[in-house]
Amino acid sequence: MTAAEQIEVKRNDAAGRYDILVDGEQAGFTMFIDRGTQRIFPHTELDDRFSGRGLSSILVREALADTRAAGRRVVPVCPLVARYVSKHDDVADIVDPVTPEILQFLRS
Repeated sequence: MTAAEQIEVKRNDAAGRYDILVDGEQAGFTMFIDRGTQRIFPHTELDDRFSGRGLSSILVREALADTRAAGRRVVPVCPLVARYVSKHDDVADIVDPVTPEILQFLRS
């Protein structure tokens, strides 16, 4: 990541995901599914061309901040999101555990 790069995270409700853009080009996304007061994060992808630049942390941080602002709770099914929340105590108050019920909901 260079200082000149324009990085933006946008919620894309139509696609059910948060997109991260670098200089207007899509670099990756994290999917979400709203269920009641919970926002479930099942999957995250980052284009290999953008790896190693800290973009996945920016993406997840911004997605979780937006989730908090919306008054929702986070269910980190995606391993990347789960790893992020395990390292950032500042989001622990909005994290719900991944339960068998959640996994069954995702399968249906």
